[in-house]
Amino acid sequence: MHSFIAIDFETANGSPSSVCSVGVVMIKDGLRADSYYSLIHPYPNYYAWYCQKVHGLGLQDTDDAPCFPEVWREVEERICMVFEDHWPPFVAHNAHFDAGCLRSVLQAYRLPCPDFLFLDTLQASRRHFGKALPNHQLQTVAQACGYDLSHHHHALTDAEACAAIALHLAQDLFP
Repeated sequence: MHSFIAIDFETANGSPSSVCSVGVVMIKDGLRADSYYSLIHPYPNYYAWYCQKVHGLGLQDTDDAPCFPEVWREVEERICMVFEDHWPPFVAHNAHFDAGCLRSVLQAYRLPCPDFLFLDTLQASRRHFGKALPNHQLQTVAQACGYDLSHHHHALTDAEACAAIALHLAQDLFP
């Protein structure tokens, strides 16, 4: 399987619904078909210092950003343009986090929450590389897969790295 949607969220605080940016990379038949990035007005709308320290975003960046429902409509439209009626699986590095963010923010805005299939490049890395890597963090795995992740914790570049890892580790990722 070489068609999937790599997704990455950054959050404003400890609430999984507080997504403040999203990066999406659509891979169709092994090739990049589209990508999308947006800042998002978080819900709840406050920033924890530890989140700001990770991604550098704050209120000044997202005060005028669209709310999640507007961003999600755009994401859905783009996914439907690329994949028509069939949505391939989502892929994320530490998919538990990103899947939780998506479910939580959809619920917060009372939007439909289909049972999306999420595959995890973190788990695929652990299966593939085992103890050959010092850790299985996104930047470490990206480098091991030949991808230069130079702007880590930017949602789009993290989604791009995840897509590259998924293509490299396809045998260990896709059942």
